[in-house]
Amino acid sequence: MQAIANTAGFHFAYIEQGGASLYPVLALKATSLEVLRILISIGGVEIDHFSLWHDKMGNAVSQPVAPLFDPVTGLTFPDFNNPANQHNAQLSTADQKAGSQMFQTNLIQPEPCEFLNPNLPPCSIIRPTLSQGGGPMATVQSFIADGLFFGQNPRFTEQLMDLASEAEAASREGQN
Repeated sequence: MQAIANTAGFHFAYIEQGGASLYPVLALKATSLEVLRILISIGGVEIDHFSLWHDKMGNAVSQPVAPLFDPVTGLTFPDFNNPANQHNAQLSTADQKAGSQMFQTNLIQPEPCEFLNPNLPPCSIIRPTLSQGGGPMATVQSFIADGLFFGQNPRFTEQLMDLASEAEAASREGQN
C-alpha cells in the first residue's frame, strides 16, 4: 500500500508540474481578457499544487517510509536523505558525507534547471513557458508517454491531440 501511495505522490507532482507550464503558455496566446483571467487563475493554483506535492512527495523517499522495497513488483524507493544514496560526481566528498541540499527531500526550490540551460546554477523555476517544452502538444505527449491514457479508445487520444494542436496553433498576434 505504501508503494502505491509513494507512486501516486510522484505522479501528482508530475501532473501539477505540467500544468504549471501549460497555463502560462496558453495565457501568452489568449486573445480574450476573460480567458486570460481564467488561465492565470488556474495557473497559480497549479503552481501552488506543484509546490505542495513536490514537498510532500519527498516524504516517500525519506524516513520513516523509506527505504521501501515491494517484493511483488520490485519497485524501490531508496532513502534519499541517506548520504550513501547521493551518488553524484559533481558533489564534493564533504557534500556527499554531509548530505547536499541538492538531495534534501524537504526542499522545494531552488532546483537544478537543466531543461533551460545545463550551465545555470540552481534557481527558482518550475518549467519553461515555451510551447516546445511546456505547451499543449508537449503536455499531451508527456501524458501519453507516461501511460496516463492507457486503455483509452484510440479516438479519445486522436481528439485530445487535435485539441492540443489547435491550442498550440493559437496566437495573440494580430489581435487587439
